[in-house]
Order: sequence, then C-alpha cells, then structure tokens
Amino acid sequence: MGTHELGRPIEVSVLGRLSTEKPEPTPDKRWYGRRHGRKLRPSRQVLVNVLLPKLRIAPPEDGDGPVDLDTLFPITPKAFWMEIGFGTGEHLAAIAANHPDIGFIGCEPFVNGVASLLAKIQERDITNVRIFDDDVRLLIKHLPSSCLDRIFILFADPWPKSRHKRRRMTVPGNLAEFSRLLADDGHLVFASDQHDFAAWTLANILREPALEWTARRPSDWKMEPDGWFPTRYQLKAQGKGLAPVFIEVRRRPRDAMLPMG
Repeated sequence: MGTHELGRPIEVSVLGRLSTEKPEPTPDKRWYGRRHGRKLRPSRQVLVNVLLPKLRIAPPEDGDGPVDLDTLFPITPKAFWMEIGFGTGEHLAAIAANHPDIGFIGCEPFVNGVASLLAKIQERDITNVRIFDDDVRLLIKHLPSSCLDRIFILFADPWPKSRHKRRRMTVPGNLAEFSRLLADDGHLVFASDQHDFAAWTLANILREPALEWTARRPSDWKMEPDGWFPTRYQLKAQGKGLAPVFIEVRRRPRDAMLPMG
C-alpha cells in the first residue's frame, strides 16, 4: 500500500487504484438522501410511532450545552459507539446485542431503515441503542469532544459523480469532526465495495493529522475486522462478486500531538 508522511503529497494505492485528489474546499451542508421508501407495514409504523420516540435522541438547540450521553441510557455504559448510516440495522443490532455494556448511537434518516432496526431491537429486547433519525451533522456538533470510542461508516453512498463528491460522508470537514469526537486511541471503521470511493476516503484520512491508518499488510484491509457482522449491502455486493475494503484508523493520543518545547 505504500507509506506516507504528514505534510507531503499523498498517493494511496487501494487494490491497484491510485488516489491523488485534493480535498474539497467547501463541504456541501445540504441534505440529499432519501427519507422515505415504500409505505411501511402497519406493524412497522406502530414501532415508528410508539417505540422510536422512546429511543430518539433530540439534540439541544444551538447555543445550549452538549448532549449528555450518560442520561440517554438507563444504566451508564462503559463506552459509547456510533454507527453512521446504519441502513436496515443488521450490523448495529448484532454488535449492540453482543456488547450490552456499550451505549450505541445509530444515525439514519431513512425511515424504512429506522423501522427495520426498531423491529430488531424489539425482537431481541435490546436496551442499549439510541437513534438519531436525521442528518448526523445536526447531532455531532452537539456532542462533547472525546466522547466516542468507536465510529462505524459502513457502505455509505459513494456519490460517484465528480460534482457530487462534496456530499460524501468522508469529506475532510466531517473527518475533522470525527477526530474531535473520538477518544484517544478510539477507532473509526470505514467499509465500502466501491474502491474509488475507498481510495478517496483513505487519501482524506491520511491528510487528517489526528488519524492514523492501522493497516500493516493487505489482509488488514481485505479481511473483515474481528467481531464483524455483515450488513445487507455488504452481502448484496459480495453476491455480485465485489470485494469490500475495510479501512480501520486510530485516533492519535492528544498528548502525543502537542508541540514540543
């Protein structure tokens, strides 16, 4: 994959593709994704009407203090993890069930996906998930620094057209915010079956001084991380013969980044 040094031009090869693109100068702050799909079944609509209000995170108004994550759960979790764009919730429900001592924040504006996760939460009696059913950027600005131990961005919309790249979740401005939210040595996990998107994302990650790519050999980005649960979109891509890329990065300790002298 090659090496890099901060402050020098970056060339990152992912599966034989080279990304040398410059970061977008002005991120697009508008919302473009879908909110609704086909009409929900009555049982799913009941979950949206009754269960979602109990699990929904409501960010404070601008000017108010940050969200107090400890108050979101009946028992204070030992750590907080976030999944951004959880789709239909397979991965989030599975890891939440396997880690009952972790508080999970799932962010997804697509109503049908939220309803699907709610069904899994009800079926498995999961109590450690809270949901933000809107654009995640409206929430993260209200979260305190160093509050998350892990962030997942799995099979996000690649927005393949050049003029739409500012809409991607992994633009430099968002990565800077994720770096702020991650605790020291916290991890961000990105996965995609779109290799051009993965290379573009990795190039942006390597430009973010607070993040360190942890891969040391090809298997580190070709193989699923330990404790992985595939998403519906991953299985669909693999069914088409596409090979996902798994990029895991670490948040550098803040003390180690302080200037010397």
